[in-house]
Amino acid sequence: MKTICFYFQIHQPFRLRRYRFFDIGNNHYYLDDFQNEEIFRRIADRCYIPANQTILEMIKKSEGKFKVAFSISGTALEQMEIYSPEALDSFRELAKLDSVEFLTETYAHSLASLGDPEEFALQVKMHKEKIHSLFGVRPKVFRNTELIYSDDIAELVYKMGFNGMLTEGAKHILGWKSPNYVYASAVRPQLKLLLKNDRFSEDLSIRFSDYTWNEYPLTADKYMSWIAATAPAEEVINLFMNYEVLGSMHGAETGIFDFFKALPNYAEKNGISFSLPSELFKSQKITDVISVPYPMSWVDEEKDCSSWLGNVLQQEANRKLIEISERVRLCEDRRIRQDWIYLQSSDHLYYMNTKHYNLFSPYDNPYDAFNNYMNVLSDFILRVNAQFPSSIENEELNSLLTTIRNQANEINLLEKKLERKTAATGKKTPKPAFVAKG
Repeated sequence: MKTICFYFQIHQPFRLRRYRFFDIGNNHYYLDDFQNEEIFRRIADRCYIPANQTILEMIKKSEGKFKVAFSISGTALEQMEIYSPEALDSFRELAKLDSVEFLTETYAHSLASLGDPEEFALQVKMHKEKIHSLFGVRPKVFRNTELIYSDDIAELVYKMGFNGMLTEGAKHILGWKSPNYVYASAVRPQLKLLLKNDRFSEDLSIRFSDYTWNEYPLTADKYMSWIAATAPAEEVINLFMNYEVLGSMHGAETGIFDFFKALPNYAEKNGISFSLPSELFKSQKITDVISVPYPMSWVDEEKDCSSWLGNVLQQEANRKLIEISERVRLCEDRRIRQDWIYLQSSDHLYYMNTKHYNLFSPYDNPYDAFNNYMNVLSDFILRVNAQFPSSIENEELNSLLTTIRNQANEINLLEKKLERKTAATGKKTPKPAFVAKG
């Protein structure tokens, strides 16, 4: 029996304000609050709230047979808390249902998996905690930023305790193979993989409202008949896309919501069910393993990472980020840690893309995006260096901080022993002044 796995990505970055060269060292506030609020509220009103209501109706009407998985970046969740609590409440309502699954990703929707394994692990942990605190669930399945995957990343993800992951079904990796099966990592066969079906996913995400498409208009009946017509042995159809497909990329006037509402009915008529990623990893056998020596993603024709790291501007910005990361992790300043997360969102590098016109960029051109980001990053680095001077090597600094923490722990332990001794004897003993050596 064929089954469909619906997965939606939800992410919004904290966009940066116009930050001039003369702001460096003088103004440490980087965010464009007006633009962030305006964009988030608009998308929440057009997509998140009505789409959640549609999904909720579909699940209830189908008596739980319609199922869907979400991954929501930490930065998107924070903006929901600030700008659209009603959208967050609607996700909480979905989280109560067995037909909805939340996945784990990098908190900042970052590229940490491509060059900073320690930061990658910290952000995944941070995201899991955020999902649990808001929705009361603990994600079991991982999806990386923009479905980025490689053998090296598979190793990192497996070591974090995941046994299932979502990624792209890129033709240059699969070759003659079909994405409509459950695969496993070549380096970690215990890590199961679901691969995006490009054709059926992009029929909805890209072509649905394209008047020039020879299959326009797309109906739920026609769509389900296409899926039913795939080879009998191909039982798993993975439909992965941005949630903005519902109401934002394709407005309500295109009929996208009515199309989705009709899917469960026509799926049942064609003998097609719906499944969550975790269910497929339990029920489906592994067909084969795939090896991905170089990172792939679900973006552009190339399905690689060149949209974020394909030119010298992006590479320089990313190098600066990785260079400062170890020192940032030593910081305990809340504002620095918060800005660090916001600056890591992959969108900032995507805006520097010179491959094609970027419809979603708040900048006039990639060079403007680079200059603005590097001005902000320059100020951020000054703040980090003010706490930990760049003249001290990272290893030396880490060693000094470890020594200080150990001494603090030792002092704390001795003080507790003294308190117990005082309580036992009933005599007041003056506390000695412990002096840290070094």
